[in-house]
Amino acid sequence: MDQTMRDDARTVIDRAIHAVLPDEAVRRALEGRTFPGRVVMVAAGKAAWQMASAASRCLAVDAGVVITKYGHVMGPLPRICCYEAGHPVPDENSFCGTQAALDAVSGLGPEDTVLFLLSGGGSALFEKPLLPAEKLRDVTGQLLACGADIVEINTVRKRLSAVKGGRFAQLCAPARVFSVVLSDILGDPLDMIASGPACPDPSTCAQALAVAEKYALRLDGETQALLARETPKTLDNAQSCVVGSVRALCAAAADACRALGYAPAVLTDRLCCQAREAGSFLASIARTHAADGKALAFIAGGETVVRLTGNGKGGRNQELALAAAEGIAGLDNALVFSVGSDGTDGPTDAAGGMVDGGTAAALAERGLSIHRVLADNDAYHALRAVDGLIFTGPTGTNVNDVAVALLRP
Repeated sequence: MDQTMRDDARTVIDRAIHAVLPDEAVRRALEGRTFPGRVVMVAAGKAAWQMASAASRCLAVDAGVVITKYGHVMGPLPRICCYEAGHPVPDENSFCGTQAALDAVSGLGPEDTVLFLLSGGGSALFEKPLLPAEKLRDVTGQLLACGADIVEINTVRKRLSAVKGGRFAQLCAPARVFSVVLSDILGDPLDMIASGPACPDPSTCAQALAVAEKYALRLDGETQALLARETPKTLDNAQSCVVGSVRALCAAAADACRALGYAPAVLTDRLCCQAREAGSFLASIARTHAADGKALAFIAGGETVVRLTGNGKGGRNQELALAAAEGIAGLDNALVFSVGSDGTDGPTDAAGGMVDGGTAAALAERGLSIHRVLADNDAYHALRAVDGLIFTGPTGTNVNDVAVALLRP
């Protein structure tokens, strides 16, 4: 793999992610605000610890609970209990942490405030199911496996939860809820980020039932009945502030590319399709412009999906990169990478993948067919064999993914 372009890619990744870390964003959201009465902090999501750490430096917190993904707690925080839990499927620690949060906000008065720090991953991490846990895991697993997008998944999950779809804000009443939100949903719809625990829910029962029908979900009578129960449509004790999104991630990637001498073009910050299709699309753009004789960067941000057809190991960013490898095969001036801003990609320790014009040949030398690897959803092992995995470790933020095609003259 071309070392210069690889170094450039690593620089773009580092600078883009650094630009969307929550510390400064949380400080700006809280600057100048006063909260009379008690302040109870609840932070949920992949960036929960980082957001809580930043908030605790800005104001005095009487008590708090952090619920984040395994490996994402970076140390103790004063007067705050930290829980690590399952993602993308909730586990017992998700339920224990959420119950601790509900206990912390119970009994508050109208002069008190719940500071709710929310980031992507909250749908799994912040959960009190209205049906047995094994049934919730089964429904979640079905939705993930069938390729449903995040909006469809959350439309269903809201109705199976005691805290999603505005129900958490209801449980906090009469206390006020002030939410600071890192968006991981395209277009930043508050009702969909972590399934909108403190936001009125505009989605309907009919829409949830339509998702179940579209993907032929296997649901028992209890689950069907919950999908038919409506969620809160108004909340007079809740206010929200979005402080980060994939749009900022794409802009930061463009700035980093420009500083390295590439002419950047942000193609979209709403990428929403199957990962392998996105990879093929970026590769097609790279091949179209490979002979332009210019240093170019084509940037696409968003969240792709993976349709599971095999039993391999990987994630959407790794699949995107591997799919691009076939399209740029033979080009000596092209590189494509895709990375998750949270530092994790699917159930792996990698943040994403990186390929160049020689990747396809390198895989073939090892007896690996890109088509077969993708069919088995085993991008992780294939990319590892050619040093194509990206590792960042947990970043402390989560604002979707960014994929970039780099071209050198």
